[in-house]
Amino acid sequence: MTSKLTVALLAALVLSAALCEAAVLSRIGTELRCQCIKTHSTPFHPKYIKELRVIESGPHCANSEIIVKLVDERELCLDPKEKWVQKVVQIFLKRAEKQDS
Repeated sequence: MTSKLTVALLAALVLSAALCEAAVLSRIGTELRCQCIKTHSTPFHPKYIKELRVIESGPHCANSEIIVKLVDERELCLDPKEKWVQKVVQIFLKRAEKQDS
């Protein structure tokens, strides 16, 4: 009886380990790529931006990426090389500094 219990526990352990590894691998597979395929380059007022994320370049993507969520819940990728985008990022950095102090 104890050998059957030992085999069942061992099988459950191996199964759970395999499932955990598969979950981690699938998550890594989706994160190791660029988020922005196309960038928006037409300037617009920063008041329409609800949230701004900057993703630095790295092994997942050779490009720095700037992703904004607009007040109407749309997400856009902005070209970090554009002057107006750099100004928008500076505005958001200043806002964050004011909120921290």
